[in-house]
Amino acid sequence: MTKPNDAQLTEQLIASKEFQKTAMAAKLNWLRAGVLGANDGIMSTSGLVIGVAGADPSNTGAILIAGVAALVAGSISMAGGEYTSVSAQKDSEMAALDTERLELQENPELELRELTWFYEQKGMSFELAQQVAIELTAKDALKAHAEAELGIEVGSHSSPTQAAFASLVAFAAGGVLPLLAITSFAPDSKILATIGATLVALIITGFVGAKIGGAKPFRAILRNVLVSGLTMGATYFIGSLVGGGIA
Repeated sequence: MTKPNDAQLTEQLIASKEFQKTAMAAKLNWLRAGVLGANDGIMSTSGLVIGVAGADPSNTGAILIAGVAALVAGSISMAGGEYTSVSAQKDSEMAALDTERLELQENPELELRELTWFYEQKGMSFELAQQVAIELTAKDALKAHAEAELGIEVGSHSSPTQAAFASLVAFAAGGVLPLLAITSFAPDSKILATIGATLVALIITGFVGAKIGGAKPFRAILRNVLVSGLTMGATYFIGSLVGGGIA
C-alpha cells in the first residue's frame, strides 16, 4: 500500500476541515432559524396577550383573539422574512460562483497562482502550496476556489423553503405556550402564570440554543429573560394605560 505524500495528506486534511466547517454552518443555520423563531414566538405572543390582559384581564375572548392573531401573523411574517433572507444569501453566493467560474475560464494561470498564495498564507511552503493548488484545481477548480476564496461550499447552499418552514413551526410552537397559559388561568392569576411560563420557556430555549452552538448558556438565558421582561413590562403598562383611559 502506497503511503500518502505530504500534498495528499494536506489535501485530505483540508477536505476534512472543510466538511466539518460546512456541517457546522448547516447546523448553526438551522439553530439560528429555530431558536430565533421560538424566541420570537414566545416573546411576541406573551407581550401581546399580556398587553391586552393589562387592559382587561377578565376579557378572555379578546385575549384569545389577540393571541391567535399574533400567532398566525407572526408565524407567517417570520417565515417570509427567513425565506427572503436566505434567498438573498443564496442569490449572492450563486452570483459569486458565476464570477469565479468566468475568471477560471478567462485566466486559469492567475487563478492557480491565487489559490497557491491562499495556501501559502496558511503556512505552507510555496512548493507544497503550489502542489496542493494544482491537485485541487485538477480535481474541481471551481470547488477549490469557492471554498478557499469565497468560503462557499459548492452544492451546499441553504434552502430558503426549509429555513422558512423551520421558522414558521418554531414561532408557532413558541407562541402557543403563553397563549395557553393566559387563557387557562383565572383573571387574578393569568398574568403571573403567563410571565412564569414565558420565562421558563425562554430559559430552556436559551440553554438549549447555547449548548448546541457551543456557547455559554448564562449569557443566552440572561439575554432572553431581560428582553422578554422588558417586552412584557412595556406592553402591560401600555395595556393598563389604554384600558384605564377607555374605562
